[in-house]
Amino acid sequence: MTVEKKKEIFETYGTSVYDTGSSKVQVALFTYRINHLNNHLKKNQKDFNTERALVKMVGKRKKLLKYIEKHDPESYKTIIKHLGLRK
Repeated sequence: MTVEKKKEIFETYGTSVYDTGSSKVQVALFTYRINHLNNHLKKNQKDFNTERALVKMVGKRKKLLKYIEKHDPESYKTIIKHLGLRK
């Protein structure tokens, strides 16, 4: 992940470029990395270490989404819609 891509995600989902720790920004970063690993695993089916890392990331993102849903349901709905996580 490049620095420019991170800054773009921080600007889009955070309050500023320096907002790196908010839950919404973390969910967006996890989603970007999960999509990247999914593409990698389609080409490399036997990369089990990456597969394990992917499963752990999905779990962390799920916990963060549960936290956002509990504390700020409106932003939960917007981030889900914007990232295209739920169908």
